[in-house]
Amino acid sequence: MSLSLKLKVFSRYIRKKKKRPLILEGLKFKGQKGIEIGGPSFFFQKNMPLYLFAKQVDGVNFSTQTVWEGSIAEGNNYQYVKGKTGYQYIAEASNLSHIPKNEYDFLLSCHSLEHVANPIQAVKGWAELLKQKGKLVLVLPDKRFIFDHKRPYTTFEHLVEDYKNKVDEHDTTCFEELIALHDVSMDPGVKSLEEFTERLKDNFNNRCAHHHVFSQEVVKQMLEYCGFTVNSQHELDNFNLITIAEKN
Repeated sequence: MSLSLKLKVFSRYIRKKKKRPLILEGLKFKGQKGIEIGGPSFFFQKNMPLYLFAKQVDGVNFSTQTVWEGSIAEGNNYQYVKGKTGYQYIAEASNLSHIPKNEYDFLLSCHSLEHVANPIQAVKGWAELLKQKGKLVLVLPDKRFIFDHKRPYTTFEHLVEDYKNKVDEHDTTCFEELIALHDVSMDPGVKSLEEFTERLKDNFNNRCAHHHVFSQEVVKQMLEYCGFTVNSQHELDNFNLITIAEKN
């Protein structure tokens, strides 16, 4: 890491008291190789500057064209921070069969899992990519402060049922609830309920829908079910629910 970046991290540590625990957590990944589902993410640049410390981070996105990244291609072009590039995979978050197993020291996912129809299937697949004792850093939105605030939390039993029923990304089970309870006024991606409803019809291609609404308690239950031990959970900036876990 360059001297200028070191100084930026040090300055942020001094100025941002609430972020100090996450900056220290990021330091633990120094020299390690990781992979990120659905990135790159601002969170791992500023709030938990893991990108700066890691040896390499590869990326996974579901399509060569996404709402968030625009046009991308598989290959050595995953630029997660200036001057550092990993391998970009194109794959479903819940189907990573062509990515090497037991390869990575850590896996990152920031505001991605809520867009996946079958979270348990996804997380079980993520665990296979990790080495023994590999770390998972999972960041999810806090529904209390976003357009999901009217929706009920998803139960752990619901997640297990989706997993046992082998739900895939064509699933529309939550769409009726979304149309009834989505707060359009807090969604910068649409201007009206009609526009939101139209976007839902093409969700398989755009993946904008939040299939599930997570509480920290359910996140812990889900990760333990998938073979992880939860080391810590954090809340940051009235928006991020953060969980750091270790593969058993």
